[in-house]
Amino acid sequence: MIVMKFGGTSVESAEAIARVTEIVRARIARRPVVVVSAMGRTTNRLLAIASHAVGGRADEAFTELDALRDYHVCESRVPQVLEAHFRQLGELVRGLAVLGELTPRSLDAIASFGERLSSEIVTQRFRQAGLDAVHLDARTVIVTDNRHTQATPLYAQTDARLTATLPPLLEKHVVVMGGFIGATETGITSTLGRGGSDFTASIVGAALNAEEIQIWTDVDGMLTVDPRMVPGGHRIRTCSFEEAAELAYFGAKVLHPATVLPAKEKGIPVLILNSKRPDAGGTRIVAHAVPSSNVVKSIACKTGIALVNIQSMRMLMAHGFLRRLFEIFDRYETAVDMIATSEVSVSLTVDDRSRLDGIRAELQEFAEVSVDENATIICLVGDNIRHTPGVAARVFHALDLISVRMVSQGASRLNISFVVAGEDGRRAVTLLHDEFFRELDPTVFE
Repeated sequence: MIVMKFGGTSVESAEAIARVTEIVRARIARRPVVVVSAMGRTTNRLLAIASHAVGGRADEAFTELDALRDYHVCESRVPQVLEAHFRQLGELVRGLAVLGELTPRSLDAIASFGERLSSEIVTQRFRQAGLDAVHLDARTVIVTDNRHTQATPLYAQTDARLTATLPPLLEKHVVVMGGFIGATETGITSTLGRGGSDFTASIVGAALNAEEIQIWTDVDGMLTVDPRMVPGGHRIRTCSFEEAAELAYFGAKVLHPATVLPAKEKGIPVLILNSKRPDAGGTRIVAHAVPSSNVVKSIACKTGIALVNIQSMRMLMAHGFLRRLFEIFDRYETAVDMIATSEVSVSLTVDDRSRLDGIRAELQEFAEVSVDENATIICLVGDNIRHTPGVAARVFHALDLISVRMVSQGASRLNISFVVAGEDGRRAVTLLHDEFFRELDPTVFE
C-alpha cells in the first residue's frame, strides 16, 4: 500500500479535486490511503474568524464564516456533507465571542475544521467519480499529548489504532482522512502544528510499513533554491533523508520538518510530486544519498527570524552560564535554531518571536542583550559538504560584499549555515546559487 498526501492547493477547488481523483484512480491497485490538507487557505481564514470573535468583532467573524461556507459549497459540489460541520463551527464561534478568550485548546478546535471539511468533501467526490472511498476521522487514530497547537503523537497508541483500523478498510476501499489533526487520550481535538498533514502521512505510512509515502503539492519537487526567493532553481531528482530533513528545518516549504523521521526509521521512500503536473519526475527521498559531483544539494533560507546577541563578562571562566541562559528559553518554550559562542558572548537565532519580550527581559537581568528581528538564515545543504575542503572559502568569496553576522556548521556536517541582514537575503542566495550550481550532475539534478 501507499500513502498519498495532497496539500491545500491540490484540493483548493472543484477542478483541483477532479485532478486528485484521477491521480488516485491511476494508483488504485496500490491500495492508497489518501491524506488531505484543508482546502486552499482555509486554516488561515478559520484563525482569522476566531480572532475576530474573541476581539469583540462578532459581526466580522460571522461574515467571514458565511464567506467560508459559500466557498466550500461552491467548490465542493457536495453541500449535503457540510451543513453539520458549519453548524458546529458556528456554535464554536458564538462561544468564543461570549468568552472573549482564545486558548490553545480552542485554537485546535477551530483549526481542525479545515481538514474535517476537506476530507469529507474529497471522500464524497471520489464516490461520485466511481471510487469506492470511505472516510476515516483522523482524530480516532492519531493519538497525541495535550500540547495543543503543537501536539506530539503518542506513537505506541497511534500505531496500534492505525494497524487495527486501516488494513481491513484497505481490502475494499480507498481510505480518506484529514491530516494535521488528532486527539488526546481523552478525546480532545488536537493539531500537529502548521503543515502537519505531511507529518500525518508519514506517521500513517510508517505504522503500516507502506511501500512509499507520496507528498503531492504544487511544485515539481525539491529545488536547488526556493523559487519565491530566486527564480531558476533546478529540480533535485533524489536526496537523502538527512539532506531533506536539514532543508525542511531551514526553510524548504515543500516538506514539513517532522515528516522525515517516521519514514527514515522504517526506510520508506518519500516522494514529492506535483498534482498539477503528475507526470513530472518529482523528488525521491531515500536512505542514502546518490553520489554527486555537486558539493551542495540545495540552498534553504528562513526569513524574518530574530538574531539575539547576549554579552556578559560573567561568562568569562564561569560555569553554569549557558545552563541559566537556556533554562530561560525552555521556560518560554522557544526553540533555538542556531547558536555561536565565544568567551563572553552568545549569538543565537529564534524563529518563533511571540515570547521574545519576556525572554529578553529575563536575559537583561544578568547580560547585555540586543535583538535584530529582521534577519535571514541561509543554509547550504549537501552530503558532499562533509567530505569536501574549501566549501566555506567558496561561500565567503561569493559573499565578499555582504556582511555575515553569524556562522554555524551543523553537527551533522551536512550543512553550513549563516545569518545575514534581512535586506541582504535575496542577493546572498542568488550569489550562492550562481556559485554552486553553474554546472549540474544530471544523475541528481534536472
